[in-house]
Amino acid sequence: MGHKWIIIIILIAGIAVHFTFFGYPGETVFDEVHFGKFVSGYYTGEYYFDIHPPLGKLMIAGFAKLFDFSPEYSFTNIGDQFPDNKYMALRLLPALAGTLLPLIIFLLVLELGLSRLAAFAGALFVIFDNALLTQSRLILLDPFLLLFGFTSLLFYFKSRRSPSAIRHRLFIAIFAGLAISIKWTGLSFIALPLLVEIYNQSKEYLTNPTHARFIRYVSNLVKFASFFLVSLAIYFSIFALHFVFLPNPGPGDAFMKPGFRENNIVKNILYLNIEMYKSNQRLTATHPYGSSWYEWPFMSKPVFYWVKDTARIYLLGNPVVWWTSAIAVIYFMSSFFRNKQNYNYWLLAIGYWLNLLPFIGIKRVMFLYHYLTALIFAILILVYLIDKTKNRQKIFAGLIIASIVTFVFFAPLSYGLPLSQGAYNARVWFAGWR
Repeated sequence: MGHKWIIIIILIAGIAVHFTFFGYPGETVFDEVHFGKFVSGYYTGEYYFDIHPPLGKLMIAGFAKLFDFSPEYSFTNIGDQFPDNKYMALRLLPALAGTLLPLIIFLLVLELGLSRLAAFAGALFVIFDNALLTQSRLILLDPFLLLFGFTSLLFYFKSRRSPSAIRHRLFIAIFAGLAISIKWTGLSFIALPLLVEIYNQSKEYLTNPTHARFIRYVSNLVKFASFFLVSLAIYFSIFALHFVFLPNPGPGDAFMKPGFRENNIVKNILYLNIEMYKSNQRLTATHPYGSSWYEWPFMSKPVFYWVKDTARIYLLGNPVVWWTSAIAVIYFMSSFFRNKQNYNYWLLAIGYWLNLLPFIGIKRVMFLYHYLTALIFAILILVYLIDKTKNRQKIFAGLIIASIVTFVFFAPLSYGLPLSQGAYNARVWFAGWR
């Protein structure tokens, strides 16, 4: 089967999964109570404050404008009924981002030098993961972070083998800039290529540490790093738009200095980013569905998003995808030093830990969705390992079938479909899942 047909299958499957029951439930779900209000601010012009950069909210607001959305909802409480269908415009763009992500993963796996079967399997594991689906069906930001971040990584791999590397490096910086403008965790998509380039250039220099090689070493690193000035420009431009579209007094004024609207805009951007950092540090409240970074790979604490009668929405991953990828990471790391000369091998390992270990130092409550970036690296590790085995076709076939069956089994908890008590109990395998 050629690339064209595989891409068509991936897109059809992605559309089917993400747009089945699209818009359901017609009520405010989980963090929509926050992001719905933030998006509405761009229509009223009332200044708001969020601990995340504004791009995701700006995108949703701008896209919804195409569908004549108007801020008529309060987004006050989880479970509040929407009076009409205009809210669906707010959920559409995250769903589209979730639909496109598997295609990026397919292309990325090919750039890693793996087979089309491995690339197809990687895309399907992303499509049929229940947590990734749930997070992209609602007014949430993670679908944009994942799409932009892994697109940046895709262009990084392209830049390593393409004669048009300058163009690809520009795309690396653009998409990385978009990723960090969604959430600060997008910085990992800048850190990863920088660390890799520093390692590669250092290795070349240390083989013959002459003065001329040192000059070339520094020059190459500066040239590569300079592209990320584009990322910085994008980041600051997004904040400039944020202030332009919020000229009126609002609840966010309490986080800013009095008279901040009269300052030079650069000063406001710097001050706001400092306040965002401080507010992140001040978040000390606990949450019954909070979890720690070392629990995420094993999915020991899903997040309860919404309930109405016998229908519930859980942020719960596909056990086949999560647990096999967790096992793959454990095996991967145990054999890391035997394969450290393999460039892609250690790059995937760095990518995984770069998106997991920084959470050790974060004091505020965290949730399962903070693992989603690392999860995709774990999926890449999984398909990488399987693709190197003799029985890869049988293993891929078995895992794809198992992941689809498991996805369908847990789908009612992803889509929020009614379940009898017995059917619900059959899906809640552990006490921590309740």
